[in-house]
Amino acid sequence: MLKIRLKRLGAKKQPSYRIIVINSTTKREGRPIQELGHYNPKTKVMQFDKAAALDWIAKGAQPTERVQYLIKHCNEDGTLNYVKKETVKLSKKALAKKQAEEEAKAAAEAEAKAAAEAEAQAKAEAEAAPAEEVPTEAPAEA
Repeated sequence: MLKIRLKRLGAKKQPSYRIIVINSTTKREGRPIQELGHYNPKTKVMQFDKAAALDWIAKGAQPTERVQYLIKHCNEDGTLNYVKKETVKLSKKALAKKQAEEEAKAAAEAEAKAAAEAEAQAKAEAEAAPAEEVPTEAPAEA
């Protein structure tokens, strides 16, 4: 069975990979059938022949999980369409502080909502209660 997988190159802690088509029983650094491109995960630089990869997949080659990701996020010219994550990781103290602020804000909103409901209820009761009747008879003079 043919695989499309990464062949590791580069020094220790400085990986660089070639994207290759190879027999699944061959060693990782074995002789490939075809080289489809290269990928550097540190700099996010990639050159890739996407058309050839899709052709090999159509012939029955199985891409690895990482190669599937690279094929999916590859532009038509063979470069990586990398989108940097926008989320910011917070320390435990900063996370606790943010959580406390959110809870205080939620409590203040709940308190304001309860006060508004009480005011509306009091206003509704005042409108619903009939006005005090004014006596029509004059008080008796003695």
